[in-house]
Amino acid sequence: MKNDVVELIHEALKTLNLPPLVSYEDIKSQYYELSRRHHPDINKEDSKMVEINEAYAVLKQYVFHYRFSFSDEEIMKQFPEASHASKFRF
Repeated sequence: MKNDVVELIHEALKTLNLPPLVSYEDIKSQYYELSRRHHPDINKEDSKMVEINEAYAVLKQYVFHYRFSFSDEEIMKQFPEASHASKFRF
């Protein structure tokens, strides 16, 4: 179960062209930029909008349901190379 969630999050980050350590503001900004670029009204042949919406939904759920409960120690366990765990605080 945990590996499925991690893979889903990594795929969502890849779809939105985001690094693993990213703030919600960065996620939202990238989502809006890609949404404008790939919107069906602007780019009729592009079917990437569904992928973008799904990726944003996954990351939004992750941020609001899981990250808030992480302590700094838990973040450092998951991302030992992250010396700036405060980046996860929104």
